[in-house]
Amino acid sequence: MAVNILAFGPNGSGKGTQGAIVKDKYGVDHIESGAIFREHIKGGTELGMKAKEYIDKGDLVPDDITIPMVLETLAKSKEKGWLLDGFPRSKAQAEALDKSLTEAGMKLSYVVEIVLDRQIAKDRIMGRRLCANDNNHPNHIAFEAIKPVEKDGKLVCRVCGGELSARADDQDEDAINKRHDIYYDTGTGTMAAVNYFKNAGGAKMISVDGSVSINEVTDAIMKELE
Repeated sequence: MAVNILAFGPNGSGKGTQGAIVKDKYGVDHIESGAIFREHIKGGTELGMKAKEYIDKGDLVPDDITIPMVLETLAKSKEKGWLLDGFPRSKAQAEALDKSLTEAGMKLSYVVEIVLDRQIAKDRIMGRRLCANDNNHPNHIAFEAIKPVEKDGKLVCRVCGGELSARADDQDEDAINKRHDIYYDTGTGTMAAVNYFKNAGGAKMISVDGSVSINEVTDAIMKELE
């Protein structure tokens, strides 16, 4: 049976990096909600153009736009299995996803939560750099273990030497706070979605400390997955 995993963690928790590692272990598709949006936006689809209006303002994309995009992508990976990263972001989305997975005959195997203090998450976001070749190559100007390397007078990806950039919203404290307000909201936000799956049962819930090193987070996750 295919392994299906939900991954939760605030922006800055290293969720994308850990998702890539888990993907390699199980051979599942790593489905990142932002990538789904970018694919639709780049393709100029109607849903993509609607989503862009909300993303540009730092707002949540409405469920009637997001859910059809996500389910369409998950359905393509039904036989192989998937790790879904960045969705659901609200309790309402969690409920809708749970219902839709049941209707589609897709069983949720694990829910992985990376727990991280809000201030630490914010500091990590502002120092991270994105590799042009692979966004999951960890580069961060504040962490010695994953600092970019210097080449010809400029910093490049420590993994592949690719060109680095900083997302504009990663340097915007208001935008970061807005995203974290959504994530850490236990009433209707992403933490409410996490708690929904904790109470729903069925899938194994895995919560790990995200403040330690990348390798330590990986070890903690793998220990629970095995």
